[in-house]
Amino acid sequence: MNEAERQDAVTEVPALLGGTPVRARMLPYGRQHVDESDIQAVTEVLRGDWLTNGPTVARFEEAFAARVGARFAVALSSGTAALHAAAIVAGLGPDDEVILSPLTFLASANCLLYCGAIPVFADIDPATLNLDPERVEAAVTSRTKAILPVHFAGLPCDMDRIRAIAQTRGLRIIEDAAHALGAEWNGRRIGSLGDLTTFSFHPVKHITTGEGGMVTTDDPHLAEKLRRFRNHGIDKQVRDRQATWRQDMVTFGFNYRLTDIQSALGISQLRRLDAGLARREAIARQYQAAFAPMAELLPAPTLAGSRHAWHIYPLRIEPDRLREDRETVFRALRAENVGVSVHYLPVHLHPFYRERFGTDRGLCPAAEEAADRLLTLPLFPQMTDGDVADVVAAVRKVIRWGRR
Repeated sequence: MNEAERQDAVTEVPALLGGTPVRARMLPYGRQHVDESDIQAVTEVLRGDWLTNGPTVARFEEAFAARVGARFAVALSSGTAALHAAAIVAGLGPDDEVILSPLTFLASANCLLYCGAIPVFADIDPATLNLDPERVEAAVTSRTKAILPVHFAGLPCDMDRIRAIAQTRGLRIIEDAAHALGAEWNGRRIGSLGDLTTFSFHPVKHITTGEGGMVTTDDPHLAEKLRRFRNHGIDKQVRDRQATWRQDMVTFGFNYRLTDIQSALGISQLRRLDAGLARREAIARQYQAAFAPMAELLPAPTLAGSRHAWHIYPLRIEPDRLREDRETVFRALRAENVGVSVHYLPVHLHPFYRERFGTDRGLCPAAEEAADRLLTLPLFPQMTDGDVADVVAAVRKVIRWGRR
């Protein structure tokens, strides 16, 4: 579709009502990119001696730690495993309270339940969609043991204020940076600020290992605990047991190891991180420019002094200016073959949490109001400028149809 046709699309009948879609094929909101260098890196491991528990894992960890500015990085089998491991080594246990945002994926809160800890949901700042430090401070009790900031969409939380609260109250900080690889807060890279920071390598993230995760820390004792926890609680790595057969289990742990195959892919992908971040930023700028003039929309938040990693592009509709609700707008954009998504249903509104903790609407009104208005637009480095123009044309077309 050329530019003239895209402009004409704005006035067409929506595909939801039988009109012609802006795109012929569905554009997903995110996807992996695997090139020949990735395939070669994995092939070399497949032809070698180690498929797991080998030296490529260590190389990936070293490269990742250097990239985010941390002393140590410990690779795990998923982002959820990384969160679980971080919660365990932070010393969280039954009835300990941990303060976090409800506007996140379930794993951020579920990892606390794995330990017997209690998630305490503090509301967000609607200007950033991140945890509101004032709400955090108000939620601290004698049972609070940690704060779990989630860098939503890739925009860093206010880590200065969160760290000040934690230091004053003697609390741990576990950052969920699944969206934020490459993000920076006041010139410091996310991954070098908290006691423990977790990352995800799911296919839609900035780099992928298929499935995988990482925890970074500057504390050597926490790093060693992480290594044991991912390996059944055993005190030695397989590749380090040269002169002994012993595998002493010194603590309780899981099999959360990342393989050398996955680590080879991760190393290769990490080399392209900066190029991917630059392309994400370029796409986001195009979206910001397109949607800022539209009164029916609120573009994604940004923050001076920070670097946004742009994992996703969260667009909010202004319901008072539309006769159609978010669900209808969602379906209309999907009908145009633009693969919008929604991040997220707030955790405290999931049936399990409602039944287990008695949570309901009204607990975090800012998060609930934002979640009711959010749409996630496609954003990944392999999108062409034509793809971006298609998304903009589809949004304009649907919003024009749905405005009051």
